[in-house]
Amino acid sequence: MPAGEAAGPPDERRATGMGELDRVLGGGLVPGALVLLAGDPGVGKSTLLLQASNSFSSLHGRCLYVSGEESVAQVGLRSRRLQAVCGDLLLLAENDVEAVAAEVEKAPPDLLVVDSIQAMSSAEATAPPGSVSQVRDCAASLLRLAKERGVPTILVGHVTKEGVLAGPRLLEHMVDVVLSLEGDRHSEYRILRSTKNRYGSTDELGLFRMTAEGLEGVPDASSALLSGRRAGTAGSAVFPALEGSRPLLLEVQALTTPAGAGGSPRRSVTGWDYGRACLIMAVLEKRAGLALGTADVFVNVPGGIRVSEPAADLALALALASSYSDTPFPADMACVGEVGLTGEIRSAPQLGRRLGELARQGFRRCLAPRQAEAGVSAKIEVVAVEDIAQALSAGLGGQSRRHVGREGR
Repeated sequence: MPAGEAAGPPDERRATGMGELDRVLGGGLVPGALVLLAGDPGVGKSTLLLQASNSFSSLHGRCLYVSGEESVAQVGLRSRRLQAVCGDLLLLAENDVEAVAAEVEKAPPDLLVVDSIQAMSSAEATAPPGSVSQVRDCAASLLRLAKERGVPTILVGHVTKEGVLAGPRLLEHMVDVVLSLEGDRHSEYRILRSTKNRYGSTDELGLFRMTAEGLEGVPDASSALLSGRRAGTAGSAVFPALEGSRPLLLEVQALTTPAGAGGSPRRSVTGWDYGRACLIMAVLEKRAGLALGTADVFVNVPGGIRVSEPAADLALALALASSYSDTPFPADMACVGEVGLTGEIRSAPQLGRRLGELARQGFRRCLAPRQAEAGVSAKIEVVAVEDIAQALSAGLGGQSRRHVGREGR
């Protein structure tokens, strides 16, 4: 068949009715797509899919939710709590993949959800459920079913204690979309990311808040994540992150205290790459004279967000120096830029969109690399810096060289 004739109509994608989920999927579910949703136990995978199944059913038709780990009564209790009681949402407690396939063949649904792939078993494999061969064979059966019947199918996947997807690596290659639901189960926020998407971008991010009624989307993520920020407190800086098409303002917190006599300095990093954080500490000690090697250092990104882009380096450096000198970073100023080993500040991509979000949230100034001065929004002042020494001087007024032993006086 010619490629031009193989493509379906442009409006074939179906929205789930949950805006943040649709954003990460690329606009909705494609008929016949096989989607894998992974995440830590208790993070909210089943809650998210039960809500999505309910909203999808109310928009498009029948959804079959298959639970291989709970009874229909148990899933029904959660459905009522989440108010996911659409008449077209059907529940089935079954872990035999052949029985699930027979149910789909008898009356094909508009959406199939299987919770979870590790709980399913096939008569063709003799190994126990959750084994490599069982997961591979069950996924292959559901893949054939999705493609032949054109039924979008979502599988829930378990993760190991190391945080990687359990089962064969082949599973990630078989599916069309891989989603990851992240967040501390004790935090109210959950992050939905895509690590593979044959039908859209993998750069988008969805933000949810966990409530008593389930997960609700957070369209204005910047305001939500900065809602608990205490302006004028030492050890805090704001960074304009960019997740796909969405600019996102994050607070970076740092705390430095004198290390105990005779003990090794402690390092605790949450929401940040540990090695990258140690690199920033080393640059501050070598290029700015901060004696962080004799201090206990704690780094945190509130809200359960994990920062991965190098453009956040400058925010961490300013937060550390602010705590070290006990000098608050200006409340109306943010910072963005990668910090090199020689102390230089390197540019960040798509700076205009980042500055636009800062201006929308009421920030008036932003520390940024000197290369960013040209062609940026006039709504916010760009304070251009070339190296870490200039950044500390511009952001903290040259107060960053106080000795760590004087903190708290």
